[in-house]
Amino acid sequence: MQQAGALAFSDGLLPIQSSGLMLKALQYIKAFNGIIIQIPEDAAIAPHGLMHEGVVSTCLGLPGKPAIAETLIIARDIDLVQYTGSAIHFTGISTKASINLIAAAKQKGLNVTCSVTPHHLFFCDEDLKDYDTHLKVNPPLRTKTDMLALREGLLNGTIDCISTHHLPLETDRKVCEFEYAKPGIIGLQTVYTIINSLFPNTNADLLADWLGNRARSIFNLPDAAIMPGNVAELTLFNTNDGSVFTTQHNQSKSANSPFFNIPLTGKVYGIIHKNQIHLN
Repeated sequence: MQQAGALAFSDGLLPIQSSGLMLKALQYIKAFNGIIIQIPEDAAIAPHGLMHEGVVSTCLGLPGKPAIAETLIIARDIDLVQYTGSAIHFTGISTKASINLIAAAKQKGLNVTCSVTPHHLFFCDEDLKDYDTHLKVNPPLRTKTDMLALREGLLNGTIDCISTHHLPLETDRKVCEFEYAKPGIIGLQTVYTIINSLFPNTNADLLADWLGNRARSIFNLPDAAIMPGNVAELTLFNTNDGSVFTTQHNQSKSANSPFFNIPLTGKVYGIIHKNQIHLN
């Protein structure tokens, strides 16, 4: 697979549960400096949890999924990375404890990186008080303390980059009881305005790092440099304009987004891709 062009390896939406399988995978990829992508979740802990386990889940009467389901896998995989000398990327971390584990691993010089989703930076479990199925995601939205820690982790560099976890779903997967709704959010159309709204004083270079450059470095992709002779791959945006994502503006065939009709700061006008200009 690597010789055919594969850059990273994972089990898709399924977290790797077996320690033995993860150990073998880390050993195999070390031969060519590959990287494993892991969704950190111990699926045996609260497999029927619908949201973060805590005060809010108790008040809402919903079964919860504790933060330890995430941190157990992160701690285990960090130990395996230290044992093998290999590399891992945790995608979609959601807890303050996870940030602390990853920060400690980085201080040891281990090849551990991670990403966070825009919705985990913007929402917390308190936003589920109306049982909005569009806010049902995996990993679940955590506490306000976790949400603020994720923002700080992104700013201080512990969290390397942003991943949308873009997951289009049919309407009937969301227009139903919270228990039966499928987790997932569309995110590609709103990621820039969310991040620009949360971090209004961030310069464009750092935004580009969070949204692309650091991921390119992690996965050994060539830099997207603006140089004579390079094919133009550009996003046209304004950091100060306001924008509101509506169903009329939605370009996806799916509409499973909690960001409809929320005023945000920043506007994307379009892109230049493969010598073609595409305007919103």
